[in-house]
Amino acid sequence: MEDRAKDKVLGALFGQAVGDALGMGAEYMSKEKVQEVYPSGLRHYSDIRNNVIGGFQPGDYTDDTEMMEHIVYSLNKEGKYDLMSISQFFRRWYEYGPKDCGLLTSRVLSNPLYRQDPLGVSRLTWEEDNRNAAGNGGVMRTSVIGCLNGNVEEMAADVCRLTHYDPRCVGSSVIVSMVIHQLVYHDYIMTPDEVVQLGRKYDESIEYYVQRATDPDIACLQLDERRKRGYTLKAMGAALWALWHPVDFTEGLVTVVNEGGDADSNGAPAGAVLGARFGYCEIPVEYTEGLNRYTDLKRIFELLIKKGFTYGHLQQD
Repeated sequence: MEDRAKDKVLGALFGQAVGDALGMGAEYMSKEKVQEVYPSGLRHYSDIRNNVIGGFQPGDYTDDTEMMEHIVYSLNKEGKYDLMSISQFFRRWYEYGPKDCGLLTSRVLSNPLYRQDPLGVSRLTWEEDNRNAAGNGGVMRTSVIGCLNGNVEEMAADVCRLTHYDPRCVGSSVIVSMVIHQLVYHDYIMTPDEVVQLGRKYDESIEYYVQRATDPDIACLQLDERRKRGYTLKAMGAALWALWHPVDFTEGLVTVVNEGGDADSNGAPAGAVLGARFGYCEIPVEYTEGLNRYTDLKRIFELLIKKGFTYGHLQQD
């Protein structure tokens, strides 16, 4: 069981990074634009010809995985799950000036009061937006929470709220984390009914996207819908579609990212779910070792496993 669980943990974590890095090449494109730029489809990092973010090279990942990476840094440094520590790692990451950072995340992390009261600042920012902001900045980074051995629902909800307080964001982060957790620990695929029941605890609108994800035709999710690119429930829908339909990692991820929209932030949770489902050993080496910081990621992920945060014991405040 331990070897299989480790393979699934590494699959989820590297799957997120791979989905992020490949999806970066189609970020914010319409599906038609993706087909124009990549007439044979976006399948390899070397295919990447165009993206809306300056300064990225093929094989780079974006803020989705950088923020997940900083959750791992906190866990490894503290030797336990510590929400305040995670918030401080997020703040430091922001202060170093990432190449890419979502507007809501930037507003929250730049607030001078964030260091003292991260959840309070996050909630206030959401309220100032009339409780309408529901971006995918929480769900895109949540893969590592699903790999932990502890109260995954509570941890996923709280880590999401560090920047994204809306219940749709919280619910989608909880769902993706729980899906990954069930795959890693029980090799179990949650059913649509189970996901709907979980989502109802957070927001009624979640059910619509769960039902859309049950259709084998991913076009039903309209991932490139202009006014909802970057919407947390779109990213969740992509992850759920990846849970229920693909027969292997590559075809699942390629299908998601070639739909366009916020393709890196759809690819990240979808890649994490695919990696947890099929395992690290089933992710093509060109994807994992082709990441420009593959060695660094492998080191911190293996340290996380060695410290016993996954299928070992988790200390929690």
